[in-house]
Amino acid sequence: MNESTRGAEAGRRVSVGSLRRGRMLWARVNQALRMDLWFPHVPLALAVALTGAVDLSRWLGSLRSLISLVSVAGQAGGGLHGLTIQGVPQELVGALLILLSLGLLWRSRLAWVLTVLLIAAAVGIQFTPHGHVEPAGLAFYGALLVLLLLARPAFHRPSLATGTLFALVGLLLTIGYGVVGSYALGTGFSPPITDFGSALYFTVITVSTVGYGDITPHTGDARLFTASLIVFGLAMFATSVTAIAGPLLNEHMMSLLQPRKRPVRRKDHIIVVGDNPLARNAGRALTERGIHVTAIWESAPPEHVEVPGDLVIGEGVDVNVLRGANAEEARAVLALGEDDSENAFVALAAKEVNPDVRTVVAVSDASNMGRVRHVRPDVVLALPVIGGELLAMALSGEEINTDELLDQLLRLG
Repeated sequence: MNESTRGAEAGRRVSVGSLRRGRMLWARVNQALRMDLWFPHVPLALAVALTGAVDLSRWLGSLRSLISLVSVAGQAGGGLHGLTIQGVPQELVGALLILLSLGLLWRSRLAWVLTVLLIAAAVGIQFTPHGHVEPAGLAFYGALLVLLLLARPAFHRPSLATGTLFALVGLLLTIGYGVVGSYALGTGFSPPITDFGSALYFTVITVSTVGYGDITPHTGDARLFTASLIVFGLAMFATSVTAIAGPLLNEHMMSLLQPRKRPVRRKDHIIVVGDNPLARNAGRALTERGIHVTAIWESAPPEHVEVPGDLVIGEGVDVNVLRGANAEEARAVLALGEDDSENAFVALAAKEVNPDVRTVVAVSDASNMGRVRHVRPDVVLALPVIGGELLAMALSGEEINTDELLDQLLRLG
């Protein structure tokens, strides 16, 4: 190995070590501030709500202008043909963002999807012929959109209540759009729509696709508005069915595909993190002794691999995965993976979920013993150490001391 190759290898080791130390520091900060309980969904929800409040204040000003124009047009005896309210679509986004921020607080996946689509639409509106490009607002929307995309894993909860709420909000917004639009374009209909009751009646029969034909559009603007109302109504219906029926159908299909699967009661159990011979043998040995074991593997096993009775798919360093394995009521968490740094992070995450749980960390490289002790596990499983001690005792002719070997194997953290 030449000097340049050795220098590159040394630089790579330094960078890897710095990355591991950074991850360790971030894990400690995360544990100290309990960030998994509020980050990143709470800051993002507040940012979305603040953005919506600013836009909504503009929309309220446009609504006051609309009311005054309606009053003037009514006194003049004419309709509101050709009336346009500049900026209403952009500011109307604010009301929706405030509602969606509540869903983001619940970590709703549906709320995240709708927020991303709505912000993308708000950016696109600024580039329409009637839009107005604001560089500062465009930059803020872009940054918020990027942050939402980066925080996608945090919004993972499918919620029937959230879907029902947004379906109801969509219905009310569609009806409001129809009432305001049909009332503003009243002279474009035959007979003209001159009161709230007629506007509401026309909106309901149009959205429901009943179409009695007693009120019909006869101008280009009225026909275009009616077509858009029908499209919005159909889109609202399809979205509502998906949001409400989707979780129900998914749960029903899972029960049909797995009819014999019963809910696992995890309490006073042991969580074994890792998919290697050590983790499997440890789980099997504990199960044979009547102890309930919950195994955590990063990926689903192939068909030919023996699967533990209680298996959770996910990363053991993820506090949400540990909560899914009910680490709050676990007796111990065994981090038995092949990567020493990952095992240390598992111990940190386990203490974050349950400060009283016992943690066992396996170390495959004896040089990492000192670093692993910084996370303060209850037990460090040092298999390379006992192997070296056995070899040294056998070659030197020393008497094998079982107590000393156990002390070397299970070093207190």
